[in-house]
Amino acid sequence: MNPKFYLLAALCLTPLVGLSGAEKPNLIFLFADDQSTDSMGCYGNPDVQTPHLDQLSADGVTFDRHYNTTSICMASRASVMTGMYEYKTGCNFSHGDLVASIWRKSYPVLLREAGYTTAFAGKFGFELMEGPKGKKLPLPEKDFDRWGGSPGQSSYATKENKSMVGYAAEYPHSTLSYGAFGRDFVKDSAKSEKPFCLSISFKAPHKPATPDPKFDEVYKGKAFRKPENYGREHGEHFSKQSKQGRQYSRFHEWNYSDKFDEVMATYHQQIYAIDVAVGMIREALVESGEADNTVIIYSSDNGFFCGAHGYGSKVLPYEESARVPLIIFDPRHPNSGKKLRSGAVTGGIDFAPTMLKLAGVTVPENMDGVDLMKLYQEPEAAVRDSLLLINVWGNLPTQSLAVVTDELKYIYWGYAAGDFEVTEELFDLKKDPLELKNEAENPECREALEAMRTAYDQHLQDWKMEAVAYNNYQIYGTLFDRKVSWPEKAALLGQPRRKK
Repeated sequence: MNPKFYLLAALCLTPLVGLSGAEKPNLIFLFADDQSTDSMGCYGNPDVQTPHLDQLSADGVTFDRHYNTTSICMASRASVMTGMYEYKTGCNFSHGDLVASIWRKSYPVLLREAGYTTAFAGKFGFELMEGPKGKKLPLPEKDFDRWGGSPGQSSYATKENKSMVGYAAEYPHSTLSYGAFGRDFVKDSAKSEKPFCLSISFKAPHKPATPDPKFDEVYKGKAFRKPENYGREHGEHFSKQSKQGRQYSRFHEWNYSDKFDEVMATYHQQIYAIDVAVGMIREALVESGEADNTVIIYSSDNGFFCGAHGYGSKVLPYEESARVPLIIFDPRHPNSGKKLRSGAVTGGIDFAPTMLKLAGVTVPENMDGVDLMKLYQEPEAAVRDSLLLINVWGNLPTQSLAVVTDELKYIYWGYAAGDFEVTEELFDLKKDPLELKNEAENPECREALEAMRTAYDQHLQDWKMEAVAYNNYQIYGTLFDRKVSWPEKAALLGQPRRKK
């Protein structure tokens, strides 16, 4: 079906249904894995083919400053589900699982309790436990009306995902199987009088790169433009700490340095399959008569460096890793179809409160996120002064805390053992969106640095007051404190003091 038909159908079938609250909207949340912002035509990449996502962008509002508050799968997904910063979910690799009491306040659970028919398919991304140090619980299959979820990293082979085996014959690669799952759920739910919420977490384009061979011809032999900040020469000004993790070595290990075109062809082929799956779901909405009352949200759990600054992978708080695509389409709203964009700073913690608000469900006070539909109404508005970017995973030197505003980003690298020095980074994102110059030592930026330090300290105070008392999160209230000396932190960690 021609993608241009979607908006026409969505806007003309029953204009503005639900805006008065007479009918609750259906909700569809689509989540990619490791998708960079620079991977879609609607974000300015002329080398890629993403027609359905580009049409979704044209139909709705596209967000240019959307970040994940933690740029790694497990923690990001827990924050999305619960609307809370990682230090309040207590959930990440090497820290621990999500406790059941927090899960009970997640958007899927609350929507189901409010009368929604719910479904989940794809990579669930985290596990549950009874309580701190409690026994591990099974994935929450019973908390959904339809389940296509998988543990761990899931598999690109549909037959290996137990809950999706029924789709394996027709859709052997998992990406299209999730499109089929979504299509079928939409069509079945349309027969009910209850609103529905569909959440799909694609495995693509996560490594190891395993594209659907069905689309091998899409980028065969194609040359891709490199980012303007591509290569090691554009990362020399970054902190020494940021170069200690696998993100630095993977520039070479994952062949961004010597086989860029081949690597990017594979990467974008996986995203092309997501685009096709999105088209399957949107077509089902039109055919079932649900297109006019279904809000669609599309995003990713974190970004991907793809060779920018001479890095690969994600995790670090730089733009290519922390900033990701976000499109929201509400067919009931008069701003739809205007190709509007928002430059407001938004975060993954905002999805849960946004969906709950759309459904008319009270947003729990524990959630840190905000309702993004204010920006759908007023794209030029703002919803926060600053957003926290967290990394407490991986090598200790690479663990950092950052704050981003509408113009600036401040990163604190506190590890100072051996030959390391405490490092501050300040980027003027309005003038320097590619983060090519660290302004922390620039006397002309002293006032901006102090303002960002103040914002940082305020966020850290919240961490100290609200971090869970388990899974080793309280310690970071000290480790990230700018006013605590390294010897004090080293003693806390059992780390060597800095060499004299």
